[in-house]
Amino acid sequence: MSNGKAKQMPVLHSDEEAEAFVENADLSEYDLSGFKPVQFEFEKKSAQLNMRLPEALLSAIKAKAQERGIPYTRLIREALEKTVAN
Repeated sequence: MSNGKAKQMPVLHSDEEAEAFVENADLSEYDLSGFKPVQFEFEKKSAQLNMRLPEALLSAIKAKAQERGIPYTRLIREALEKTVAN
């Protein structure tokens, strides 16, 4: 970019607009610093788990999930996935 200042991302109102933008834009010209990585879940949830926890532990889990901006159940699932992946 000639002036060294990054462009702001446009507001895109549909998947079609987003696809056209990504297809034609040079993303290196845009300020992407506000973007956060996301993880998509495609596998259907087919089993359920019910467990009892100490209230202090559940409160800590909920607080950590809130810091990350995710539901606490997703945080627990991520911890379980990480444990079995090792």
